[in-house]
Amino acid sequence: MTELRDAHVVITGAASGLGRRMALGVAQRGGTLSLWDVNTTGLDAVVTEVTSLGGRARPVVCDVSDRRAVYAAAAGTTDPVDVLINNAGVVNGQSLLEIPDERIETSLQINTHSLFWMTKAFLPAMIERDRGHIVTIASAAGLIGVPRLTDYCASKFAAVGLDESLRVELKQRGSAVRTTVVCPYYIDTGMFEGVKTRFSFLLPILKEEDVADKILKAVERDRPRLQMPAMVHSIPLIRLLPVHWFDGIARLMGISASTDDFVGRNRDLS
Repeated sequence: MTELRDAHVVITGAASGLGRRMALGVAQRGGTLSLWDVNTTGLDAVVTEVTSLGGRARPVVCDVSDRRAVYAAAAGTTDPVDVLINNAGVVNGQSLLEIPDERIETSLQINTHSLFWMTKAFLPAMIERDRGHIVTIASAAGLIGVPRLTDYCASKFAAVGLDESLRVELKQRGSAVRTTVVCPYYIDTGMFEGVKTRFSFLLPILKEEDVADKILKAVERDRPRLQMPAMVHSIPLIRLLPVHWFDGIARLMGISASTDDFVGRNRDLS
């Protein structure tokens, strides 16, 4: 099992939302934090919160989509990293033909490319020490396509694939380094402001604090995959049906209309 007490945990996208909540959870468990984000003000505020809980945190201002910036910041991280939580992400919430090209590039750079840069920066030392944990915050949108989320879904499908491939690679090496991929439905962080659900008892809008706690518990238990709510587990089974049935179920469940009133959080980092 992964012990968070006295562990050094790196979290990207840590200045707000789910990243902030996970940082507070790690602090409460006695872990030491390196908090990465481009939002200096937000980072300082989270560091203050962590300190008030008796925790220790170091802010790292870095654009995780910039490979060179990631490697430079990682080189300045002197203490061994026990857990890397790749959480930074953006969402546009527009149909494919409405999204400006540069926004598509940004989505893929932050939601997907950064996973490679962050993981390559810290994984070698984990393998050498034969201990560590790589956490990928993906999404249920990495399991099923949703209108107005073409770029986001593509980036999260890639995140799920990266985690799965990496997990198998590590097993083939006989490495003790663990991975966890997280695929939640919409979370009330503000990132998906305006989304809706038809059947809240099956697909509720998840509470940020609850999700953060479940993620940290999944890490502690070395769970390779965390999907929430339980209904998300049915997606692979539904995919066995003919495509028009699959699409029909998505419409019936309200998934296809879930982003009709999307507002978002000014398309900022999560």
